[in-house]
Amino acid sequence: MGLADLRALPYPWDTLGDVTALARSHPDGMVDLSVGTPVDPTPDVVRDALAAASDAHAYPLTAGTPALREAVAAWFARRRGVPGLDPAGVLPTIGSKELVGLLPSLLRLGAGDVVVHPAVAYPTYDVGARLAGATALPADDVDEWAGRADVRLVWVNSPSNPTGAVADVDHLRRVVDAARRIGAVVVSDECYALLPWVDGLRIPSLLDPEVTGGDLTGLLVAYSLSKQSNLAGYRAAFVAGDPALVADLLATRKHLGMIVPRPVQEAMRVALGDDEHVARQRAVYGRRRDVLLGALTASGWAVDHSEAGLYLWARPAEPAPAATGRDLVARLAALGILAGPGEFYGVAGAGHVRIALTASDDAIAMAAARLRAAAAQRRTGTVA
Repeated sequence: MGLADLRALPYPWDTLGDVTALARSHPDGMVDLSVGTPVDPTPDVVRDALAAASDAHAYPLTAGTPALREAVAAWFARRRGVPGLDPAGVLPTIGSKELVGLLPSLLRLGAGDVVVHPAVAYPTYDVGARLAGATALPADDVDEWAGRADVRLVWVNSPSNPTGAVADVDHLRRVVDAARRIGAVVVSDECYALLPWVDGLRIPSLLDPEVTGGDLTGLLVAYSLSKQSNLAGYRAAFVAGDPALVADLLATRKHLGMIVPRPVQEAMRVALGDDEHVARQRAVYGRRRDVLLGALTASGWAVDHSEAGLYLWARPAEPAPAATGRDLVARLAALGILAGPGEFYGVAGAGHVRIALTASDDAIAMAAARLRAAAAQRRTGTVA
């Protein structure tokens, strides 16, 4: 499948028209928990940096400013347990989604090549493989692809979108070892790494020396500031790891003009150096998560994984074998709450819904109140 074929592939969220209409028909309005778009203000320290760099009359550097690349390396050492990252192995990207979608093509994959991604996964991993003409293979078990010479790219996503599951060092090391035996590139999408919810939970990076043995060959990490810094509108992200792979990507991106604007690069540099606003935002999401998780569990839902990230991966606590994710989304839409069907993330996601924490405090409180009220009505037999 190539670009022409993708035009016929519906964008998942464009298919929610019926349940969106149902949720909007609620007398008190819709609470949209379907898409993880930030709703809180961009921190002043970042906005000030953007404004100060706004006299951007010259073309920006595709490679990123030296100061930005050094800031990314320092951030990896300080926040992700990856010391000594070479700034030459850092490249800013126009958000992380474009990198995910284009990486198989940028790595020159094509027909006959296989791209491995998690069984329950952000759909753009599959789309990127299709765009390049490669074949996507959903697989969680390394043994499902280890030893296959046609596997050229392996995606890891930890913490997972949508499940919030976290890969430990042992699993990451197994992935790296198996990929290196067949010459495949491993890329870890770690955009939610600074949003853990379990005390003492370690979220290791793919670039952690315990995983790599000190060798970054064939390894990349994709990261976005959209979630931790409310920069979704800035399209502020980067890829980092093997300097040789980064140089290859840089050469192609120069030809295509895929450049992060200079003011955004400066905003990224400042955001990466300021941990305080990240901690404040995490606390905000933590409060919202507590409210929503309590209401879901009190109203007959179970939440699986979800130990990190911005989503709750939910299903009915009582078995509902015939219920699809769309059925469950419709159940919530009847309460004026819009969520995402598990099927959006692959067939293995059926029977779940993804519920985002990215709504205002008032909206989260409203959703929780509706869930609890519906549960109370069921207990008293006042509704069918």
